Amino acid sequence: MAVTRIVANLVAPDPVALARFYEAVFALDLALDMGWIAFLVGTKPQKIELHTAYEGGSGTELPVISIGVDDLDATEAAVRATGAAVVYGPVTEAWGLRRFFFRDPAGNLVNVVDN
Repeated sequence: MAVTRIVANLVAPDPVALARFYEAVFALDLALDMGWIAFLVGTKPQKIELHTAYEGGSGTELPVISIGVDDLDATEAAVRATGAAVVYGPVTEAWGLRRFFFRDPAGNLVNVVDN
């Protein structure tokens, strides 16, 4: 048996509006809009990971999702341009990872990490 994908489901009162937010910030494509659920896809191959944790590291709240990017500064600027609140960082953690957290328009805590 091989895992072929892992999907994160973010709670949102307006799934399509939240999908449009992620589409704008992370340059994802809205592949399917069913009203009650919206599918976003990327164009590059991605690693499959599943993490289990009781906190987000450095004593932070556990984010609902982590998104790896190739340009953390540009992504932070894109998040701020939407008016979303950056609530932690950017910071280089003691274990070497550079990241920041933000709250999306639905209130989900998101961890953005520099690959």
